[in-house]
Amino acid sequence: MKTGLVLEGGAMRGIYTAGVLDIFNENNIKVDGVIGVSAGSVHGCSYISGQKGRSIRYTMKYRRNPRFMSLRSLIKTGDICEAKFCYDELPHKLDLYDNEAFKKSGIDFYVVCTNVETGMPEYIHIKDMFEQMDAVRASASMPYLSKIVETEGMKLLDGGVSDAVPVKKFMEMGYDRLVVVLTKPRGYQPNPNNVTMTKKLYSKYPDFVDTLITRHLRYKDNLDYVNKLEEEGKILVVRPTEKVKISRTDKNLEHIWTMYQLGRKDCTDKLDSIKEWLEIN
Repeated sequence: MKTGLVLEGGAMRGIYTAGVLDIFNENNIKVDGVIGVSAGSVHGCSYISGQKGRSIRYTMKYRRNPRFMSLRSLIKTGDICEAKFCYDELPHKLDLYDNEAFKKSGIDFYVVCTNVETGMPEYIHIKDMFEQMDAVRASASMPYLSKIVETEGMKLLDGGVSDAVPVKKFMEMGYDRLVVVLTKPRGYQPNPNNVTMTKKLYSKYPDFVDTLITRHLRYKDNLDYVNKLEEEGKILVVRPTEKVKISRTDKNLEHIWTMYQLGRKDCTDKLDSIKEWLEIN
């Protein structure tokens, strides 16, 4: 049996996942593999390195820094989250990432990106965070708000476009005992993307356009599949039990803290079930 974590994205809503993962670390809950999408990738790596509290710490500290996330950064650099700040200065200088602990963890880490030339998902095995940081950045590079990231020999953007909740893929990869962490409450319905704007911005990449404008349909199918497996007792799901007022680019201290604490609470409430499911004594 191989145990795994599937971590959905959601931009700032992903701080919910950081709360869940801190409870995992505080209770020494380890799995064989993690697959993260967008914000799930960003927070999943700190879980693997065992750095509990890191995600909420730097989010709270730098949330109002225009280089962390802002319209100013988007205009100046082409990325709403400045790449040099978030993926270079932050992990190397401001809030050190423990890459050695990551490599020694024994946990396989995959990030999901979307190939803009094919419109298909790419599942990239991260073996060294510092050497493959651009793949993690690509996974979290939101369309419309980020530049295309060229890495691993591909042109990539946010993995949530093509496979927002990669349960089926992770099972195909041999992970048969999964805990799935979602960032939206039950009943959430995504809205379609603007077709005209999408075609204009990504006219060079027609396959990516098709994938992006059908994203909401694929996401619904993903959730239906997750709900079915959950009802059949084949996976365990942790999702927000309450609706929290928080946007994808929220900087409000109360909103962020509330979402993080909800992740901690929801995970704590399911802790015994999680341990039993993963067969942890």
